[in-house]
Amino acid sequence: MKKVERLLAEKLLKISAIILQIDNPFTWASGWNSPIYTDNRKTLSYPEIRSFIKVELTRLIMESFKDVEVIAGVATGAIAQGALVADTLGLPYIYVRSTPKDHGLENLIEGSVKPGQKVVVIEDLISTGHSSLKAVEAIRATGAEVIGMVALFTYNFPIAEENFRKAGVKLLTLSNYNAMIEAALESDYILASDVDTLKEWRQDPANWTPAPRKSDC
Repeated sequence: MKKVERLLAEKLLKISAIILQIDNPFTWASGWNSPIYTDNRKTLSYPEIRSFIKVELTRLIMESFKDVEVIAGVATGAIAQGALVADTLGLPYIYVRSTPKDHGLENLIEGSVKPGQKVVVIEDLISTGHSSLKAVEAIRATGAEVIGMVALFTYNFPIAEENFRKAGVKLLTLSNYNAMIEAALESDYILASDVDTLKEWRQDPANWTPAPRKSDC
């Protein structure tokens, strides 16, 4: 039986929530060249996949964070999934903006959380972890306790692992970069010769540039 990480990776590739373009890389907002682009918001348009993710996130939280009292989603990608999970668990829900609202009460956190409450944060994608951990800082500033974060997918960047370790946040994910490579290779989405390139990018994404393919002529 396939593990959840492989099953989800296959689903994300199938609906193009993950797209691989090794010869024609994307440019991220950070300026990095990248052979992969991920938009997990696409999963919301597919009821079967949306439900699968909701169930597996809920299971992960129930198994690993039994004393959770509040679910928090990170804007914008995890707002919907967070609400679905909170509803399934029957728990209060909040979401954290990337920046404070520019009018009204100028809220950074939407919803109510009390000092001392135990919060699990839901994220859709982990890259370096910087934006995710800003949400953690915002919640901690209220006096609430972040007991962990669960996410759909991680690139497995070493820098992210270090950032979460320094922040003292336990991170669990449903799927990951290695499982995605395995799924892409098995489905013939990529060639065996592409695997090393994908692994090289993951080790140093800030300085990666695609190498030209060798001609078959």
